[in-house]
This record gives sequence, structure tokens and C-alpha cells, in this order.
Amino acid sequence: MSSVLNRDFAFENIPSIKAKTLRINLNPDIYGTFAEIGAGQETARHFFRSGGASGTIAKAMSAYDKAFSDAIYGVEKDGRYVTQDRLKRMLSHEMKLMEERISRDEHPDRLFFAYANTVATIDFSKRYKGHGWLGIRFQLDPQQKEFDEIVLHVRFKQNEARLQQETLGTVGVNLIYGAFYKYHKPRKMLKYLYDHIDRDTIEIDMVNFTGPNFKDVDNRLISLQLIKNDMTDAVMFGPDGNNLLPAAVLYKKNILAIRGSFRPVTKVNMDMYEKSYDIFIREQTVDVDMSIVLFEITLSNLKASGELDEQDFMDRAELLCSMGHTVLITKFQEYYKLVEFFSNYTKAKIGLTMGVNNLVEVFDEKYYRHLSGGILEAFGKLFFKDLKVYLYPMKNTETGQIMTSNNIKVHPRMKELYKFFKYNGKVMDIIDYEPDILDIYSRDALKKIMNGEEGWEEMLPEGTAKIIKEKKLFTRKVVEDKQKV
Repeated sequence: MSSVLNRDFAFENIPSIKAKTLRINLNPDIYGTFAEIGAGQETARHFFRSGGASGTIAKAMSAYDKAFSDAIYGVEKDGRYVTQDRLKRMLSHEMKLMEERISRDEHPDRLFFAYANTVATIDFSKRYKGHGWLGIRFQLDPQQKEFDEIVLHVRFKQNEARLQQETLGTVGVNLIYGAFYKYHKPRKMLKYLYDHIDRDTIEIDMVNFTGPNFKDVDNRLISLQLIKNDMTDAVMFGPDGNNLLPAAVLYKKNILAIRGSFRPVTKVNMDMYEKSYDIFIREQTVDVDMSIVLFEITLSNLKASGELDEQDFMDRAELLCSMGHTVLITKFQEYYKLVEFFSNYTKAKIGLTMGVNNLVEVFDEKYYRHLSGGILEAFGKLFFKDLKVYLYPMKNTETGQIMTSNNIKVHPRMKELYKFFKYNGKVMDIIDYEPDILDIYSRDALKKIMNGEEGWEEMLPEGTAKIIKEKKLFTRKVVEDKQKV
């Protein structure tokens, strides 16, 4: 690693944006390009103004015209410009030029970087607030062959393009500064992205760290930090463990969401998923190729045992990802907020798979007292769209009776409201369920796993027990506690 960078670690928490840019400009090794599309050269401007930019900036450009942009970076298949693919093309192109045009023989200590953003600010009607992609590809050692990279997506909340541009410039500086001086503290670096920015001006809803200096960073845990730090309301990651942008994944899609603790995934969870999915894809308006299934966990569920246990979260995430599922973590305790979130990105079919006990809670007025319109306002948001609830039965532990949409007990004041939605086809029973597994509960399986008891394997889907044993899921904390004793 550059000796200059090592010396610079002696300085911490430099307060101003000007001080950050000046520190980078005065570092003789850091050298790179700025390519900014859609909101002006707001980041590069900070570096030019602070002084000493000639030692840092190889090139600053803004290919505003689409024809020019396509000529430089190529044409996207979908014809869009504010996308992650576009950002990646920009970073790749600019870094390639750096390597081709700057001689390593003459500059053996140079640390190359390419910073890019592609952004759409607020429109004239102010209906569309705007969003953008930012990223930096860089090296921390001149001998480093594989580059490090940080990519993030932001949503603007301000109502003026000028203010959004200024915010973007500040975030860009914070990102570049963090890449070189806070890379070893990725969690703290997320918070530093908001230096000199009010939290209510911008939302960061996706970030990915890749490269040799981030090989130990699990991007799913980084996603969790975005939720914990109130940077966003929902994050998503795919089976490969990399974070996904919900807006891009959900755009115009039919969505089937299954909420649960998945601690661990049981035969009941999978039966709910498989049976509801079979019904969902047979719906008249559903195109299976334009559909996605999400396993959703709420933040309140992750905190069910008190403080948020990151190892417990990772065990659930590891299991679901290993099974090939896409995971959504949200702050939406109420279902209507989840549906509202989906409705931001799609007008297609939305399905919610839930158990009888969950549906009973949906009709509990206590969850809607904060709304001026109470439960009616919530239900207007929940059932207004093309939404259907797929209801999985529950066995009454006292009587042995199978509870379905026909015999569930809702509050007397809610009976007529419930009947309205049921008879209008908004609630559909899953009838081909497996009756032999209704006695299986995640909490019982978890207890057996943690206590080293036998019999939990039969409670889980085929292959799941093997994953848990191989990866030592849901048991590491128990082992650590025993070691402490």
C-alpha cells in the first residue's frame, strides 16, 4: 500500500468538504477521472475549487448529449441511461483509458481511480423526484491488478434540481474520500456518506462493495446497515448475496411476497410458497416470465428477541440464499405499507402469502390508530390495487380444528369488513396443503437445533438440514456462549 496513504491515516474526521477534497488533491499519488452525467459536474467542481486539482484530476467530463454518451460508452440494450449497467460501463471505460494513457514507468506510485455518476434530477412537474447511480473504481496499491469498487444508488427527496445537484456533489466527495481513507471501515463509511447532508434530503437504498480490499465484506450485512441507519426503508439481495436495487427488480413485475421469520425455513414455509406460487402463476393477468417471489423479513422480526442479532440475521440470509431465494428486508410492520412500497414500482398483480394468524392481525384496529382514516385508510391502500391474499390454514392447538378463511375469528366490528373483502375475491384459501405438517413451527425446530436435540431435520425441507449442518447455522452463538462459560 502507498506509504502516503499510511501516513494519512494519522488524520481522522476532517470536518469540511473542502478539507476532504484538499486532502485528496495534496496526496501526490491519488490520480483519476470524473465522468458525471445528468446533474452537472458537481463532484469535480469541489475538487477544482479547493486547489491543487491538477495533481488529482486527469480528466473531468460530462457527456450530456445522448448521442455523445452512446458514442463514448456504447448503447444500452434497454435504451436507458440512469442504470447500474450504464454506471459500470462508465467506470470500466474511464479506468481502461487511465491505464492506457498514464505510463506506469513514469508514475510507479500512482493510485488510479475512476469516479462516475449517472443521474436524473427532479422533473419540471415535480412529480418525479429523481434518482441516480454513483460509483468509484480504484486501487489502494499501485501493484494492485484487480480494482476495488463501491457502487451505490440514491433517491432524491428535495424539490429543486439545484439542491439535488449540490447534494449529489457532496455525496460524491464523501464517497471518493471514504474509498481512500475509510475503506477499512465500510460500516462507518456508510454513515460518512451523509457528512454535511441532512438525512431527509437523500435516500441510499443500495450499495455494493467489491474487490480485494473488500473480500471480507458481506454485502447483505451492509444492506442491514442501510436499514438500521434509517438510510432506507427496504433492501434486497439475491441468491448470490449481492445487494439488488428493489426498484429495478420490481419494475412492472407481478410480485408474490411471503413474510416470515424463516428461523429456520420449515416444511410449512415451503408448502406455503409452493402452493401459493402455483395459484399465483395461474392467475389470468400473471405472466410467469414477469414475476418474482420475495421472502420478506421485517426489521421488527429481526429484533424479536431484543437487540438486532447480526449473526442470527446472517444465518437466515445464508439459508434462504443457499436455497436460491431473493430476500427483502423491510421496516414495514403493517402489510399495507409493504403493498404501498410495491405499488411504487408496479401496477401488475401483487400476491401476499400468509397464515391465518397473520390475516387476523391484519384486521386488528390497534395497528392503524396512527392513521387519520384508521383501518379504512389502511385497507384502501392494501386492497385498492390488483392484490390477493393466499391464505394458508392453521390448526387450532386446543381443538384440532383447521382454521381457514371461512371460520377465522376477527373482531365483531370487523366482521362485515372482512366479509366484503372475502366475497370480492381478495382472500383465497390454499386448499391443497399438506395436513401432516401443520404442527411444525420454526420456533420448535430452532429450539431443537440450539439444544442439540434430535428430530429437527424432519421438520425442514429436503436439503435444508444439510445446509444448516455444513454452515453451522443457528448454532454458532450457542457454541460461543458455552466457550465463555
